Amino acid sequence: MPEKKASDFRYSTGETKVPWDAVGENYNTSDILEVIRFLVKGEGDIYESLISDIGKKVDELFTDGAAPGKLSLGDKVSELEDKVDAFLHASGSTFITNATAGFEIAYRYANLKEGDEVIIPAITFIATMSYPLALGAKVVLGDVDPRTINLDPRDVERKITGRTKMIVPVHIGGWPVDMDPLMDIAGKHDILVLEDAAHAFGAVYKGRMAGTIGDFGSYSFHEVKNITSFGEGGIITSRLPFSEDLKKARFLGLDVSKQIKNWLYDVVALKGKYAHFAANNSSATEIQAIGLMNQLSRVHKIIEERRKNAEYLTGRFSKNDAIIPQLLDTDDIQSTYHLYLLQIDPEKAGGDIQLLKKKLGDKGITNIPHFAPLYKFRIMKDLGYDTAEIEKTCPNAEKVFSTRFTHLPVYGLSSEQIEYMADSVLESVEEMQKGK
Repeated sequence: MPEKKASDFRYSTGETKVPWDAVGENYNTSDILEVIRFLVKGEGDIYESLISDIGKKVDELFTDGAAPGKLSLGDKVSELEDKVDAFLHASGSTFITNATAGFEIAYRYANLKEGDEVIIPAITFIATMSYPLALGAKVVLGDVDPRTINLDPRDVERKITGRTKMIVPVHIGGWPVDMDPLMDIAGKHDILVLEDAAHAFGAVYKGRMAGTIGDFGSYSFHEVKNITSFGEGGIITSRLPFSEDLKKARFLGLDVSKQIKNWLYDVVALKGKYAHFAANNSSATEIQAIGLMNQLSRVHKIIEERRKNAEYLTGRFSKNDAIIPQLLDTDDIQSTYHLYLLQIDPEKAGGDIQLLKKKLGDKGITNIPHFAPLYKFRIMKDLGYDTAEIEKTCPNAEKVFSTRFTHLPVYGLSSEQIEYMADSVLESVEEMQKGK
């Protein structure tokens, strides 16, 4: 009989006279049909007839098949993690609830505590700093490179103190941060680097996959990302020996390879950089793993379509020097093109980005600047930060957000929609230049 593989979970006793299944209440035909109704929405007699036919077929399947033995942290999660390892040229990739949970694991490893400092870019999603704020650690906002909206290594070096424990670069829109100088700075000061690679699954920096260069990398598979695991999900990786403990960190420190006396498993504290720490729970499901594996199989095709659309837009926008288009791939940098970064020179354009955003909105073009500088949110003031002073230390972030940049969609659009979007940007800028 083959040796039973250690699992992150403890039930599913297999075939015994009185088993204890891992799944308390399995899904039936009715449940499955409701999922199908959600994933493929419709109405009317034909739709209902097709749903009824599917229900009959699912009933037949159940007469010849069986419900899954596990719904969480089973073979499909393991299979996904192996595929992600191969894709990222990494080891120990761990599937979790979302990218934010990955950040938390990295912060816990750093033994982050009240009074410690973490440098993150002024422009990013709130999730990047939520855990440090919750702990009472000090978030230090680094200014951005005005061309890429990514963290500026020069400003990072200016803001390092004796209390700095982590640097968190964010690959905005899937365009890789300039990691080499950041890693040099971190190495010089013995500071951990956590890559917020939420937008960057598949991006490449100088031959290395974004998210695998720092000490930790965390990816998002939220519904808006290039690929998704049914709406939520994340992967955390680490290049540290701690990568072997990531799966324990995902599920409360359970060690099912060892058992205490008269019990099924042991629970361990995990060794952080300075001290041991307790793990949290960020388990993912088998269904999510299946969804992500299928989308992973076509991620190169997805990125290629986004790249071609970005190349088209950048080519069109080169006709007006007031427009600063998205950078395109080079030998060293390959983006995921999760977002298309559109900038303008306000002086040449005859107005700032706020006017352009309004004009594009009036023409039916969805455009959203990702993201508002974090010092603009009330949470910073509520927690005692002097946001006016922080703004002064991030002049690039303030200028580009208020006057220069927005993002455009580049996927799921027809060629006619892409062409219309390019036409609309060019026409809107020309209107601004003419004072209209």
